[in-house]
Amino acid sequence: MPRVLILLCVFACYAAGTFTSLWAAETFDGWSAPRNPGPPLNTAANDEYAVLTRDQLTVYFTSDRPFSRGLDLWVATRDSVDSPWKEPENMGPQVNSESEDSLPFLSPNEHVLYFHSTRAGGCGNSGDIWMSRRRNRHSQWERPTNLGCLLNTAADETAPSLFEDPKTEQAWLFYASDRTTGGIGDFDVYASPLRGHGSAGPGILIPEFSSPQRDTRIFIRKDGLEAFITSNRGGNLDIWVSTRDTLSEPWSTPTNLGNPVNSPADDVAPWLSKDGTTLYFSSTRFGGYGRRDIWYTTRAKLND
Repeated sequence: MPRVLILLCVFACYAAGTFTSLWAAETFDGWSAPRNPGPPLNTAANDEYAVLTRDQLTVYFTSDRPFSRGLDLWVATRDSVDSPWKEPENMGPQVNSESEDSLPFLSPNEHVLYFHSTRAGGCGNSGDIWMSRRRNRHSQWERPTNLGCLLNTAADETAPSLFEDPKTEQAWLFYASDRTTGGIGDFDVYASPLRGHGSAGPGILIPEFSSPQRDTRIFIRKDGLEAFITSNRGGNLDIWVSTRDTLSEPWSTPTNLGNPVNSPADDVAPWLSKDGTTLYFSSTRFGGYGRRDIWYTTRAKLND
């Protein structure tokens, strides 16, 4: 092999190893006291399950505020991350139905919106996971389609969350299901591989994130080394966290995220920003504007 190619190979291997090491060593400071963004995002109604675009200028969430038909999907925008949120808009009959539509989650390219719905046309008598597509961030969302009866079952499938493995580039849709066959108890965490054209494979139980209690919405950090889990395994519905040092290692036993993020009330549905420094969640804690509000907390990155 020519000397130049050998040197290039050595450099590439070294750079890849260094990058992996730095990525795995990413560390953060503690979480700040949660903040409530206030109206118009939060109201006297249930306002919950927020997910944001990568630039954090658009938020999709669930609400039963006036002009909703039960639980509907809503969207709001702002001009900058330091600007107030503008008045939210109902996503309308093109996306919402006469049934409950909730728990949205955006794909990384922001062209697919996954959500839970109890509308007709599902795979059982309970809710299913559906998706709506759009051609780009400026086009309209298309009429939703069901993800199919390999992922969805006669049980209730809810709380979708997408993770793309940075090593294999395989996309996985994580979700919760109360199916009675093969589970641990109550709602457990499952994952289905996503194939071409949005089709999904059958669900695989994720025992590291599941328990005999209720385990639902999770969020895995972009690098795949930190996962946030909604669970009542400690009594209240809280946010729990699990970590690993590399993608090839098993997840640690989840631990309660604790104060100041969790409270004596219910704290659920984590969403983490791309840089890992902002965590949105829903809570019934004191100091809100309604029954359940959207809150957020931040942390500083200690190394890049």
